[in-house]
Amino acid sequence: MSRLVFDQELRKLQDEILSLGSEVEENLVKAVDALQQRDVLQARRLIQADTVVNERRVNIGTAALTLIATQQPMARDMRTIAAVLEIVGELERIHDYVKGIGKITLMLDKNGRPAAELLRHMPQMAQKTAQMLHKSLTAFAERDAALARETPRDDDEVDALYKQAYREIIDYVTQNPQEVERANLLEWVAHNLERAADRTTNICEWVVYMIEGRYLEMDTEMEAPPELER
Repeated sequence: MSRLVFDQELRKLQDEILSLGSEVEENLVKAVDALQQRDVLQARRLIQADTVVNERRVNIGTAALTLIATQQPMARDMRTIAAVLEIVGELERIHDYVKGIGKITLMLDKNGRPAAELLRHMPQMAQKTAQMLHKSLTAFAERDAALARETPRDDDEVDALYKQAYREIIDYVTQNPQEVERANLLEWVAHNLERAADRTTNICEWVVYMIEGRYLEMDTEMEAPPELER
């Protein structure tokens, strides 16, 4: 394979990452919209879309490994291929959270409507996480290490929204113990969105590695339920 063909194949891999990332970004917002509107049809579509996302992940991974096996990539190229392999895995996991929210929508549809106030932070969490993902993919496409470093700061806002949602759900269940099952499902929605933002931070770490050749940990992940203010 000539260098020109190799570069074309590498570019194709990167384009596939951007295409898949755009779909995942869009579906994050759609999942919460479906939850708010009790759009069961949309929720089912998002659950089904996860199968296609999984297939695309496998195809991108296989193409990346084929490039390694059939060529002798230079160090810079190897970093790009390594980043592609890791980023596509993070995108697939983020879409797992989308699928999870879709399943929760179906479960809630069978069990009645939870209190509307418990949903109020979810759209903002979804929008902010989608914005983070968009910025991380822009950093990947444009080889912008500064943007990749800057983006994880937005995770603090997602974490703050998660803490608010968590606190309100706990307070609601304390006053309405009969609603614990439905409230617990909504806590999982908030948890999925918070974890999706953490996965986006992981993407930023791999973008920096791809550009600079060093892995910079930007961990802002919460490892325990948030403490409630007394």
